[in-house]
Amino acid sequence: MAVDLKTREHISGIRKAGRIVAACHKALSKRIAPGVTTQEIDRFVERFMLERGAFPAQKGYKGYPFATCASVNEVVCHGFPDSVPLENGDIVTIDMVADLDGWKADSAWTYAIGQTAPAVDKLMTVAKQALFDGIKQAKIGQRLGDIGYAIQTRAEREGFRVVTAFAGHGIGRSLHEYPEVLHTGIPGQGIELEEGMVITIEPIVTAGRSDIFIARDGWTARTIDNGWAAQYEHTIAITKDGPSILTRWE
Repeated sequence: MAVDLKTREHISGIRKAGRIVAACHKALSKRIAPGVTTQEIDRFVERFMLERGAFPAQKGYKGYPFATCASVNEVVCHGFPDSVPLENGDIVTIDMVADLDGWKADSAWTYAIGQTAPAVDKLMTVAKQALFDGIKQAKIGQRLGDIGYAIQTRAEREGFRVVTAFAGHGIGRSLHEYPEVLHTGIPGQGIELEEGMVITIEPIVTAGRSDIFIARDGWTARTIDNGWAAQYEHTIAITKDGPSILTRWE
């Protein structure tokens, strides 16, 4: 299967969608607090995108019914927004995709609710560091295995595990494009990165076992041992000047 390489104009379109995602995450960071529900967050995200001419691309994708995935504590990804208030000490990962004029950008971020425990703070810090270690490898001539190896090395060195059941992906006109971007790997192996590739890097790091199970709703993925998980994701363009983060907001 061939990688769909993007032109400068294509990447500009994805970047515009990415700016909406980034602005939405920044706005959310000031709104998420104890007592807020993930349903309220979901409604906010959908309204935020629609007001800016974009559409939440996850809604309706393969039947998924919400504008966001909202994954609390031991939920690793694809959590359904609900009416349960977030509590002090929780963490929640909000994953969103904006579709603007047919171009898509994808980013997930784990937010602390109120005051979190030191062990949870470390989990979040390491997960974020793992993402940026992976992004540093997203350069022309490197290989996908280099990205996965950097992420896995960071997580395991700090005593955590990478959830291997889910991966990043190419993105552009479609939400999920070739290639699959694994978050574990062997240096020098896998597809060589080329100028014009646009991918998501989105490691999920857990404090316990990396095994997961899918709930009866067919979507919600939880750790099998109830260990908490954190995830950070950016959409990245491979350019001659190095990796370009199209969803940066912090």
